[in-house]
Amino acid sequence: MARRGAGSPLLLRLSLLLLLSPSGTQQSGAELDCASVSVGTPVVPMGSAVTASCTIRPERCRGLEDGQPRISWLLDSEPMAGRQRRGAGGTEVSELSVPQLNRPQAKLWCCVEWNGTKQRVGMAEIRAGYPPGKPSNLSCLLDLGDYGLTCRWQQGADGHLPTNVMLKCATSRSPAVTGCTPQNGHSQCTVPRRLLQLYRPMELWVTATNALGTAESERLLIDPMDVAKLDPPTLQSIRSMPPQTDCVTLTWAMAPSNAHMELCCELRYRAAEDPSWDVVTGIAGHAGTVQHCKFLFGTLYHFQMRCRRDLARGYWSEWSVGRNYTTHEKAPEGKLDAWWSTRPAAGRTEVQLRWKAPRRQEANGRVLGYRVALGSRRRGREPQTVCNTTDTQCKFTVPARTGRVYLSAYNAAGESSATEVILLERNGQPLARLWAVPGGERSLWVHWEAAPVPPVAYVLEWQQVSSEPRHCSACWQLERNGTATTTLIQDSIEPFQQYNISVYPLYKDAVGTPAHVAAYSKQKAPSHAPKLHLKSIGKSQAELSWEPVAVELQNGFITHYTVFWANSTAEVSSAVVNFSLSSFTIHGLKPSTLYKVHIMASTAGGSTNGTSLTLVTTVLDDIEIQFLFLTLVLVFVLLIILLICFQKNGRVKQQFWPSVPDPANSSLGTWVPAEQEPLQAPGVKEPGLATISTVTVLDKAAGKQAPTWGKEPSAEPPATPQPYMQQHRPSMLQANAGLGAEPVQYVQVVGGSSQGPQHVAPCLYLRSSSTQPLLSDPSPEPYENLWFRGAAPSCARGSLEEPLLDFPLLRGLQVSGAEELHDFQPC
Repeated sequence: MARRGAGSPLLLRLSLLLLLSPSGTQQSGAELDCASVSVGTPVVPMGSAVTASCTIRPERCRGLEDGQPRISWLLDSEPMAGRQRRGAGGTEVSELSVPQLNRPQAKLWCCVEWNGTKQRVGMAEIRAGYPPGKPSNLSCLLDLGDYGLTCRWQQGADGHLPTNVMLKCATSRSPAVTGCTPQNGHSQCTVPRRLLQLYRPMELWVTATNALGTAESERLLIDPMDVAKLDPPTLQSIRSMPPQTDCVTLTWAMAPSNAHMELCCELRYRAAEDPSWDVVTGIAGHAGTVQHCKFLFGTLYHFQMRCRRDLARGYWSEWSVGRNYTTHEKAPEGKLDAWWSTRPAAGRTEVQLRWKAPRRQEANGRVLGYRVALGSRRRGREPQTVCNTTDTQCKFTVPARTGRVYLSAYNAAGESSATEVILLERNGQPLARLWAVPGGERSLWVHWEAAPVPPVAYVLEWQQVSSEPRHCSACWQLERNGTATTTLIQDSIEPFQQYNISVYPLYKDAVGTPAHVAAYSKQKAPSHAPKLHLKSIGKSQAELSWEPVAVELQNGFITHYTVFWANSTAEVSSAVVNFSLSSFTIHGLKPSTLYKVHIMASTAGGSTNGTSLTLVTTVLDDIEIQFLFLTLVLVFVLLIILLICFQKNGRVKQQFWPSVPDPANSSLGTWVPAEQEPLQAPGVKEPGLATISTVTVLDKAAGKQAPTWGKEPSAEPPATPQPYMQQHRPSMLQANAGLGAEPVQYVQVVGGSSQGPQHVAPCLYLRSSSTQPLLSDPSPEPYENLWFRGAAPSCARGSLEEPLLDFPLLRGLQVSGAEELHDFQPC
């Protein structure tokens, strides 16, 4: 058994087929060889309880003879628990009660457990629903072609159960019969001619029946001929009768199938411009002709006709084939609304005259043109015509001080009476206040407050605002009611477009100054937002500018702009800008940072974002950049100066550090002076630290004149310089000549005290400590750049009056010694 229990499902099913009888799946109440299922009521109202029982005969079920079968239930696929008991004759009975059945249709299965599995041994089908709904709106139509009566109705509520629907009919002489049955769930059917009684009343109704009940519609009592649909008549002719009136006469013919009936007909007509029809009722069908008035002159009309049985509740025939007719014309009538403007022109007056075309009921046909004259027509006099046009405006000139012109319209039938146009001056009082509000997508309500003096009429002008100048000659209207304070304008008004509206009050003797207002009939978000331009940028701010959006693309009044900016870290900031501005400066930006900026334009109807502008702030502001630039320029100039100085190093060095020639290589080396013994200068005191120890007298070269300093040269021959002798100073200044290993003393300084009766300035002499002559004739060349350094300023002079030595010859000789003398100057 264990191996069989583990066998394939196919073997188990084959065993079950051998075990159970093939008739084990029949419906409730059927006797089965093995099991039977019975249901209390197979159809119940929705939500009602259902009871069922399943009986198992074990002796007829192979495999269940020895044991007690275990019975279970399934409602569709939902397990249900029943109450099992032993029945008569050794049967097993399970009873089931379903508290509520809330589904329209279900299958109730009885199952037994065999070999560890549940096997379905019996089934009963149950339904739940509602009684049928009541049919309604029954109506019938008789077709005169085959005389079949077709009836239609509306089905009642769905009962979720199979329903039989039938159309019943009965007469006073016959019982109710089924007239017809709808097919495929339709709600109409046709009663054949054999069941009908024409010209006699019949009663018809609809019945709907299901397992839970029957419903009937309201009964319809009709004569089939009263609901007959007739063939339409045929319009034959239309003409104006009598001429020069607003009346027309129509004639028609009835269809042959309707010739024997009393009919009632209707006539309908409309002009080509009219959206709706005008209907004429109560026309006798057998008359064949009708006359109707109140038609407009010179207007194209479309006519149609239909009929039905007189005083019947039946159906109208279809409308006949239409027929067109144009009424005859008549001369235009009424006054024309005119508006003008004037200006001087070379001694005459130029007039711009505009007018409205006459209304259709006043035109009396197709207007061929308009005539403007300087006077009205009189007997036998034709006024001067200044303009003859087919347009509704004209520009012409008239003599100066012309106060009025006359306007008329004409068609093929004649000319209208002239409209007098008084050319008033525009110097009257303006309106106290003017405003406009939308009246719809294509209209505007204009309101105003009148001036203290009441006008007799008003003229309203409006023009669409655009980037390119436009002029609409027809965009004006005349309000003849002088007490009105509002009017509706509808001509040439488009949504999302701006209009400038002007209102002129008309007084008896003048035209008032106009008042102006701008308005939109409807607003929405702008089509485009302005394009941003970077005007300037700094370290912490950026100035932006933009061009205003074209007025055609604004789609409404711009209420404000919003500027948004964000850096790379998504820190978004914004600012609202007045609509009248076209630039904005963003403050508080970070240096050297990338920002994305865009602008949003807003109206009362929405907002639109513009394209993004990317900008990067600078590291420095303009002032800082200028300061840095000036600093760099200054540094550059200094570098250039230093470079020039280094390039001119010789001259610079010569100015600050002059070069001293080598005395050993000069001609003084061969010049032998005459040495004299030192003389004692009486009364001369020591000058302090600079004490002169030896005086050496140098003979003046022949023909050489000693220079003088501080006074003009004398014409007399110079005297022989007198030597000044002072005590010998232990320490002498020396200059190394560089001749041999031992230095040669060839320079001595002789000076005197600066005090006493006679001032003796120290002077410079040359001497040699050896017998070798140092200098020889001729006198040496002048030495340049001789430096002296000492304790006190000195001058190379023998006395105040005469120099002891032609000192310029020694310029350029550098002197050094045990003690230094400073600021030695030439004598």
